[in-house]
Amino acid sequence: MTHYEKEHEEKKPEHHAHKEHTAHKEAHVENKQEHKKVKDSCCGTKLNSFQKFLAVAVVIQVLLLLFVAVKISALSGVAVENNEVVDVPSQAAVPSNNNAPAVDMATYIDDDSIKGDKDAPVTIVEFSDYECPFCTKFYDQSLQQIEKNYIDTGKVKFIYRDFPLSFHQNAQKAAEAAEVAGELGGDEKYFEMHDLLFEKGVAGGVASFKQYAREIGLDGGKFDKMLDSGEMAKEVQDDFIAGQQLGVSGTPAFFINGNLVSGAQPFSVFEQVIEAELSK
Repeated sequence: MTHYEKEHEEKKPEHHAHKEHTAHKEAHVENKQEHKKVKDSCCGTKLNSFQKFLAVAVVIQVLLLLFVAVKISALSGVAVENNEVVDVPSQAAVPSNNNAPAVDMATYIDDDSIKGDKDAPVTIVEFSDYECPFCTKFYDQSLQQIEKNYIDTGKVKFIYRDFPLSFHQNAQKAAEAAEVAGELGGDEKYFEMHDLLFEKGVAGGVASFKQYAREIGLDGGKFDKMLDSGEMAKEVQDDFIAGQQLGVSGTPAFFINGNLVSGAQPFSVFEQVIEAELSK
């Protein structure tokens, strides 16, 4: 064996060891890369778990919101139910005891004009203002039906009393105009003037009231003199004081056989109170 061959033979193991070292390094790199892959995979697993946690949290939150909504709905139902009892004036107006003593209607009326049968079992007394938009609403929407179903059939008599509010500049004289019409032509002319004041309005003031008097066939000269003199002003004021004594603070206010109904309520409210009174 030559010296070269011997030297080469001696270096073989060293070369082999180098190859093994290189292979070991490559294996280490692969393991490191594999470990990185595993680590990345773990991060992915942690992320997925977090997402699952969020999903569960959202579901729980939705369920809690539904639970709260159901509770609120239940409470709201009670409130609405209570409102129906409190908010319907007829419920408070209708006495629970059908054997309660009859109301002395002399407390509610004076020598006022009456529409309907004077012996009707139910009396409606309205305290009102000819310039009040809510009073006009009652006239337009409810009074016509009350008249048709109850006044014309002899079940109800209707009495209008004056409650002119100070901030309505034509309300006082409008009330006096109706009172003058009643003095000159009785109940029939009183309510004819009453109707014109609501239907045509009071914006024209005294001049328009004098025109209305002529339209319903009253003596214009007498009407003008009485209206201008303020002859019926005390009658109007007496009605206003009576209303205050009964607790009236706004218009319109109604006493149906003594039961108070406030505001321009729909016909159904009046119907309920009237029927309750008729059933006694």
